[in-house]
Amino acid sequence: MKNLRQAKIGETVKIVKLNGSGAVKRRIMDMGITKGADVYIRKVAPLGDPIEVTVRGYELSLRKADAELIDVE
Repeated sequence: MKNLRQAKIGETVKIVKLNGSGAVKRRIMDMGITKGADVYIRKVAPLGDPIEVTVRGYELSLRKADAELIDVE
């Protein structure tokens, strides 16, 4: 299993599991990233941080640290 940070640009992945706990996990879920959601990887900044994705019809930027907490398939 890979995490969201390992997904390639142009790839659509499905959220399998959210790791982490407390406020970090709650913040990620509040952004619409929940189990079963499809995420399209739009682009990655030149130094790899942040990652721009499309989820549930809107664009979102995630830090590398947050993307590593999201397991995808």
